[in-house]
Amino acid sequence: MVNQVSDIADKTFDYIVVGAGTAGLTVAGRLAEDPNVTVAVLEAGEPLLDDPKILLGGGFGSTWGDSKVSPLFVHRNSISCGSSFVKYDWNFATVPQKYGGDRPWQWNRGKCLGGSSAMNFYAWIKPPAEDINVYEELGNPGWNWESYQRCTMHTENFTEANEDQLKTYPHTYDKTTRGKAGPLETTVPLISSVTDKLFIDTLAKKGVHVNEDPYGGNVNGVWISAACLDRQNKWTRTYSATAFYHPNKDKPNFKVLTEAHAARVLFADETVGNDLVATGVDFIHDGKTYTVHAKKEVILSAGAIKSPHILELSGIGRPEVLKKIGVPVRVELPGVGENVQDHIFGTVTFELDPNVPHETFDALRDPDFAKEQGRLQDLDLANRHRYGIAAFSYVPAATILPKFAEDFTARVSAWVDEQKKEGKLAPGLAEQLDAQVKILKDKNVPDMEILTFSGHLSFVTPPEPGKNYVTLIYILQHPISRGTIHATSSNPLDHPEIDPHYFENDFDLELLTEHVKYIKNEIATTEPFKSGVVREVDPGFDTTSDEAIREFVKKSACTTFHALGSTSMVPREKNGVVDPELKVYGTTNLRVADLGVIPLQIAAHTQATAYYVAERCAEIIKAQK
Repeated sequence: MVNQVSDIADKTFDYIVVGAGTAGLTVAGRLAEDPNVTVAVLEAGEPLLDDPKILLGGGFGSTWGDSKVSPLFVHRNSISCGSSFVKYDWNFATVPQKYGGDRPWQWNRGKCLGGSSAMNFYAWIKPPAEDINVYEELGNPGWNWESYQRCTMHTENFTEANEDQLKTYPHTYDKTTRGKAGPLETTVPLISSVTDKLFIDTLAKKGVHVNEDPYGGNVNGVWISAACLDRQNKWTRTYSATAFYHPNKDKPNFKVLTEAHAARVLFADETVGNDLVATGVDFIHDGKTYTVHAKKEVILSAGAIKSPHILELSGIGRPEVLKKIGVPVRVELPGVGENVQDHIFGTVTFELDPNVPHETFDALRDPDFAKEQGRLQDLDLANRHRYGIAAFSYVPAATILPKFAEDFTARVSAWVDEQKKEGKLAPGLAEQLDAQVKILKDKNVPDMEILTFSGHLSFVTPPEPGKNYVTLIYILQHPISRGTIHATSSNPLDHPEIDPHYFENDFDLELLTEHVKYIKNEIATTEPFKSGVVREVDPGFDTTSDEAIREFVKKSACTTFHALGSTSMVPREKNGVVDPELKVYGTTNLRVADLGVIPLQIAAHTQATAYYVAERCAEIIKAQK
């Protein structure tokens, strides 16, 4: 079980890890492998272990905003955007987005043991090697594809698809790219809907490559994804709590305190040279403030939103931000809370032919059906809760939209050159944008993602009872717009202000518009997909002009929950926050280990990359002992 406050407060540990999410539990669990090392973990949320909303795949969305509506089919208007301290979810919200529909966008983030790995869509996806190698090119030795593969394979224990799955959805994989001994179980979802096959076969007919193995650094094409599921345990979700909390919870050197809200990092009065020495963390538990002391290091793994927030509350960040909230400047680091990049997703939803049987998530909207599926799950029998999101495609725009891609890349490149010439770019941003232009020009690196969701997933039009749907999700991979996350007060219980600047750079909106046009004009008009659907629900067959599609995207798009970059790992003079060893500049023993350190967005869902950062952090610390 989790520990009591008396086990943590006023005690000294070798390492304090702030945040028991995807990265935090991974770092803590790896450090605790050494019985001579003591580790304390502070988590703001509740334990929520063995919670069916978390463990059952069919519960997608039921933890967002602690929603009381049906799992998965959460309509935007049914959630109180930005309300604080709900059970499962931080329920953050952005400021109204000037270029994104003049509305706040909800940012759901897991608030429990396991963090967002407890509430995501459990996809296990790795990026193209080129996206990872660019981190080394930006000044971070050792952060490359080789270390990415090593670390993520160390996390993973992959179980192959069974014979029935391969008969239904033939696909191959390279066993040498998959981990076989890690604590995180991954596999291919037990049941894939026929809509996945419609999607794959249609893209193949359009000339999109069917990728035999997307886990070796080449994700181009269309393929069947793995998911974080444990086929030995009723196909329930696996996440950082099952992988790194449960195996370590009874160790005497591993302590975890939940409902412990980190307030600030404490530093010694004396510095080493000009660098601060972290000595502990103040935290709030049950309305009272306590302190836990660090003998060696403090590691912030609170995520891309909370880690920069805690740094600012501790006096590390932009002087103007710290002055505004009344916190003395301890280390001037202008990059804290800057360079925020997020994947943006939208959906095109179709009604399926009612004369053809479909096994979609839609049936789970019926309470009686959902209850019966739960009964089958308890009996360890096949049921709809074991579905997953399986069919993904990642493609360079040059592959499917060659004319547009050539013109688009030329215009982006010219804009970047102009911005550099006029000196309009923040320190370090020129190098990042140059890297993004290089990616755009590389026909081996995807710019576009489209995937299949077997069910209704529209934030505009609610589903009709008794009908089945297929939704094609489109996602922006490498946004040019950059956002910010900053504290607005010195109260650690107040949410920071989140402003991702969605679509501030119109190139982002233009590329998403092309995604929608490709879905409507190419996929939906090609067999077998064409005959499998009877109606385009959103945006609708009559939404055809670029302007109408742009407005639809702005109105309906959503975060993909993949924010990163807010504590970027680049040189200090380039607005960096941490060095290649993840140490915060201006400190000797304070590290950040979460997606915030990733300086440039990737063409992949980010879960595997969060594990990579955590495993790499543990590697670095162990190597320095």
